Amino acid sequence: MEIQNPHPSLTANRVVRLRPLTERIGLSKSEIYRQIQAGTFPRPIPLGVRAVGWLERDIEAWLAARANRSQTQ
Repeated sequence: MEIQNPHPSLTANRVVRLRPLTERIGLSKSEIYRQIQAGTFPRPIPLGVRAVGWLERDIEAWLAARANRSQTQ
């Protein structure tokens, strides 16, 4: 039996901080920021004076695009 999320929009709007992001995608902090500067990784959103995070939906879209690109090559 598959459990459905009753509020999928809440998952899409979840904010992922840097440490969980690096663990999830396998890139270092410096590589993430390098790719942001190159325009190949989503920009973070400000959460406070010295805090940023990434929207879950942006990370999911980035991962899907990389998976699609690797399958077509």
